[in-house]
Amino acid sequence: MIAGYLFISGAAICWGLIGIFSSIAFSQGLSPAEVAFWRAAMAWVLFGALAVKRREVRIERKDAPLAALFGIMGISVFYMSYQYSVQNGGAALASVLLYTAPAWVVAASFFIYREKLTFLKLISVVMVISGVFLISRTSQKTSTGWIAIWAGLLSGFCYSLYYTIGKYFRGRYSSATLFFWILPIGAAGIFPFVTFSHKTSVAWLALISVAVISTFAANFLYYQGLKYLEAGKASIIATLEPVIAAFTAWIVLGEYFNWVGYTGAALILTAVLITIIPKQQKQK
Repeated sequence: MIAGYLFISGAAICWGLIGIFSSIAFSQGLSPAEVAFWRAAMAWVLFGALAVKRREVRIERKDAPLAALFGIMGISVFYMSYQYSVQNGGAALASVLLYTAPAWVVAASFFIYREKLTFLKLISVVMVISGVFLISRTSQKTSTGWIAIWAGLLSGFCYSLYYTIGKYFRGRYSSATLFFWILPIGAAGIFPFVTFSHKTSVAWLALISVAVISTFAANFLYYQGLKYLEAGKASIIATLEPVIAAFTAWIVLGEYFNWVGYTGAALILTAVLITIIPKQQKQK
């Protein structure tokens, strides 16, 4: 169990550094779309090599259409929207808005699967909406603040697909197999929006870090952790990600919220926990 906690914590730290690496890439003249493209393309090389080595490249034909949709929404739209949120609102804000994902899951379950909307679920959705509102009142870049908010919410929606569509694939394929197929589809979906620019050695280092540390290593550690911990506990530990992102953004980039923003962030993260913890208790 200790190994599981270490693996998941390591994954959260790696994910929490995405905004730092991306901000460095932006400072070198790269666009959000280009950062997203190279993140998908480079990570595919790593996951591809792992899948080939393990001989885990096969996917059933019936699952191909859903994998293609997941590649577009879970990679193309997700990676680009997250980068635009980082660029326009900062690493901390983007990471917190990413964790609106459980609220999206609750909404989708209610409207699509007709699942019962319990009191706790309703409270969590209200807390998320309130948290987003408070954060929107404290954006550091007022001229583009709403771009950051909407892009962050879109990234949260796309991230929620990892709970729904990803859950279906997780029961059928390894992470190496899944990413072997969806990453190139995602990179292809991003490609038309990319204007490639000259890259300094610092830019390349930032791109490599996003792909190797915050994508390949993060997902590898997370799925290793699932071998020792159930998904409920892993999800709770993974909420360290926005905390790590906020702390490192403050230390490295000098980004911070005022008390209104931190209140909003706390509401969102609390909503995440009260959504996840009851599920874990039911599993017991």
